[in-house]
Order: sequence, then structure tokens, then C-alpha cells
Amino acid sequence: MMTSERDAPVETVDIKGDRSEKNIGNKTIVLVGLMGAGKSSVGRRLAHQLGLPFKDADTEIEAASNLSIPEFFEKHGEAAFRDGERKVISRLLEGPQHVLATGGGAYMDKETQALISKYACSVWLRADLDTLYKRCMKRNTRPLLKTGNPRTILKDLMDKRYPVYGGADITVESADGPHEHVVNRIISALENRNSNHL
Repeated sequence: MMTSERDAPVETVDIKGDRSEKNIGNKTIVLVGLMGAGKSSVGRRLAHQLGLPFKDADTEIEAASNLSIPEFFEKHGEAAFRDGERKVISRLLEGPQHVLATGGGAYMDKETQALISKYACSVWLRADLDTLYKRCMKRNTRPLLKTGNPRTILKDLMDKRYPVYGGADITVESADGPHEHVVNRIISALENRNSNHL
């Protein structure tokens, strides 16, 4: 099985924690964005800060299929992966409020996007090419980057996906620096959004 920071144990926190002091609404918070944007690492910290459970769609898919993401891609192809991904995300969104990190291509699927729009608050973690490339090169577990020049592939994915990610409820810059800064920006954006919807 693939090992990554996604496999790190998730701390159990008091669900009543800080969330009661923050106006973040009651919908699940779904993080979208390209590989390397920090969805898992930021998501785990965001969940801890809000006293919510953290889920990672890729980890859930690995558990359900008993295959790593690269193995799934190789054995079944991307179309089958997206179908399984949609089913897993749909199941997770039916559960109690949590923070959910999704794979880079999840939000590109129109059905998955519709599910997220209906049942969750989507947050796009936007990062520039240099940041994404630097982060992605730290691990050799990205199936889509093994088909050619990684930097070129990332740039092509940005051109294709960023206009779609732009439809997310909230956009937050994910730049170099402590993840806590990104977490604080997300919480502020959530509070502003919910205050405006009162």
C-alpha cells in the first residue's frame, strides 16, 4: 500500500471544541485543488482547529479497494477510479459534518461537483506552479505525473482545472509557509461567508 502523510494517525478531538466559538455553518467542508496544494495536511490541521473529524477521499478509496491510488489507476484506469471516487464522496457527505480532502480530479467530475455543491461548502486551495511542483517532487506517488515532464503536466492541469476550481464556494491561497496561516485564512473565509448568509 502507498504510504504518505495521509496515512498519519488522525488525532481524536473534542467535537465541541473551538467550533462552537466560530460561525462556520454546519456543512461538511470539502477541500479541492491540484495535487500538492496541501489538501490533506491543511485539512488535518483545519479539522483539529475546528474540533471536527478529518477524512481523506483517497485514503477511503484505498481502504475500500485494498489498492493504493497508483495501483488502482494502473489496474482499472482513471474512469473507474472517478466512478469509485464519486461513490465514496457521496457516502462521506451523507455522514456528520467533517473536513474532507479530495483528490485533484474529483471536483472536475460534474456529478461529484454537484454533490459537493449541494451538501457541502467547497474550499479551493489555490497554489502557483512553483509551489505545486516543489511539493509534488517530494513524493513519487502521483500517477498523473509519471506520464511525462511533471512540471509541464502540472501546468496543463492548472490550465484545464483552475477555471473549474474557481467555481468553489471559497478560494484560499496555499503558498509556502506554515499551514496554520492557510488554516486561519480558511476559517476567516468560512466565518465571513456564513455571516453574509445570515
